[in-house]
Amino acid sequence: PDTSRISKGRRGENIAAEYLVRQGFVLLERNYRRLGCEVDIIAMDGETTVFIEVKARAGREAVTYAKQRNIIKAASVYLTENGLWDTPVRFDVAEVDLVECGIEYIKNAFQV
Repeated sequence: PDTSRISKGRRGENIAAEYLVRQGFVLLERNYRRLGCEVDIIAMDGETTVFIEVKARAGREAVTYAKQRNIIKAASVYLTENGLWDTPVRFDVAEVDLVECGIEYIKNAFQV
């Protein structure tokens, strides 16, 4: 594996997690993996279960349709495992600038 890419990703996830906590989110899981799919961060924003994809980079890059499908698949398993189908659900993206240590947070980045 590309260790520099992995460590960048981990740094980005740590910055995003700190941001989310400051915003009042309750972190539930990090790097949740099921069915060969992964969600970077799962958190509660009030009563809403939020599945968050973290993008750590210098420039902007969209979350591809295939990646969205993978996140949704893992999210479905998580909701089932935890009996959360009756809660509101949202898919967000946290774009972390590792140079500036800034974050652009996009709520409802994509829909099911």
